[in-house]
Order: sequence, then C-alpha cells, then structure tokens
Amino acid sequence: MVTVLALSAALAYGVADFLGGAVARKSTALKALTWCVPAGFAVVLVAALLGGGSPSPGPMAWGVAAGMSGGAGLITFYRALARGPMSVVAPVSALAAAVLPVAVGIAKGERLDASVLLGVLLCLVAIGLVSMEAGDTREATTGRLLDSGPITAAVSGICFGVFFVLLEAAGDGSGLWPIVGARVGNLLVVLAAVLFVVARGRSLGPRVSGRTLIGLALLSGSLDAGANVLYFVVVHDGLLSLAAVLTSLYPAITVLLARIAYSERLRAVQRVGLVVAAAGVALVTVG
Repeated sequence: MVTVLALSAALAYGVADFLGGAVARKSTALKALTWCVPAGFAVVLVAALLGGGSPSPGPMAWGVAAGMSGGAGLITFYRALARGPMSVVAPVSALAAAVLPVAVGIAKGERLDASVLLGVLLCLVAIGLVSMEAGDTREATTGRLLDSGPITAAVSGICFGVFFVLLEAAGDGSGLWPIVGARVGNLLVVLAAVLFVVARGRSLGPRVSGRTLIGLALLSGSLDAGANVLYFVVVHDGLLSLAAVLTSLYPAITVLLARIAYSERLRAVQRVGLVVAAAGVALVTVG
C-alpha cells in the first residue's frame, strides 16, 4: 500500500507540475501560483477537517516551516518550467529533492532490504538519466540561454527536499493539520514574493485569464495539494528515504506530458531512464 500511495503522489505531482508550468508559460510563475496555492490550501483544509485530529503548535510549526521551504521551491520551479524545457527542469529538480531525504533517512538509521535498496538506487539512477540535458539545448530554445535553468531547478529541488524532511518531522499526531500549516507557509512565501515585486515597481506579468487557463491553475493546485496529503500519509507509514524516492519519480509524468503537448523530444538516455525507473519500482514493490 505504501508503494501504491507513493506512486499515486508521484502521478499527482507530475500532472500538477505540467499544468502549473503550462500556466506559468502563458503568464508568470508568481501569477500562476496566486491561483494554484490558494486552491491547494482549500483542498487540504477540507481534507484536514474531514480527516479528524486537531491542530497543535508543534506539528503546525513544522508544517509552516516545511511550507515556506516548499513555497520557495515552487516559485523557483515554476519559473524554471516557464523558461526552459520541462523534460530537463522537472527531472533535475526531482533528483535534488530525492537525495536529501535519502541522506537524512540513512543518517537516522533507516535500513532497507537488499531488493528494496537496489530498487531505490535504480530509481535515483533513473531520475539522473531522465535529467540529462541535450548538448543542443541553446539552439532548441530559440536563443533563450538556459545556463541557469538546471541551477534554478536544482535549487527548487533542494527546497522540496527540505519540505519532505520537515513534513516527516511534523509527525502524524495531529491528523492532516501539518499539511494545512504547510499550505499556510506556501501562502506566506508567495505573498511575500508578490509584495517584493510590487514594492520594486515591477509588473507581476500577464493575468491568468480565460476559463481554460484558470481551470488548469486550479486543477494544478488541487493535484499538488492531494499529492502532499498522499506523501504525508506514506512517509508516516513507511520510511522517509523510500517515500521520498518513489514520490520523486514524478518527472516521468511531466516529461511524458511535455512530449505530448509541446513535442519535447525524449532523448535515448531519457527513454532508458524511464525503463530503469520501472525496474526500480518493480523491485521496491516485490521487496
């Protein structure tokens, strides 16, 4: 069940990232997040109310801290998605997001069975393979230099990795309320970023307008929030290292959707990465 829920979280994250990136391309990262984040907050608030439990200071504080890191990650991630190929940005971010929780889990004494450990290692290799950037990226992006794209994606991944670790530290004694705290943290960071841009007299960019674009933004935020809930359940039923790695397989979905929608070419190494990912998931499931 842990594997199924973690992969479901990866699916939700992957679709959410693609949709959010699509909205950011039509507008800006901040404009997209002003729709996505409140939608996600509404989803997790309803889930927490239905799930029982009550908020308590400690877990909520961990949740808010996790959300602030996650919010910073979302801003940098959406900006990278808007400016560069999703097939490069998403996997680079995911690789950085997976490594930190694995390191923390091992430091805490987590031990995996041999087959599961091999599966986890294969998943990490798969994320790395899918992350490999083509040598002609500059030409393929019509002159938009992406030298900073992978760096921005890596920064977002580190923020997401911190989010994963802090959310696990919040515990599950308060039901889903730490996730609500995390969404509050998201809102605070996005609001601070908006105020910063406005205070400097700069434009936030084109409005997110039209039923389709607004619908995509709301769906992206809802799916991201749902993935947060699934990850929270998984990480408190299983190991941090295992939950984070399986959840971080989400770029496979983003890459495939980008291939369909934007005709972003899947390189041979990325195809190999997807096969390796399937092998890793199979080993984790059997183990």
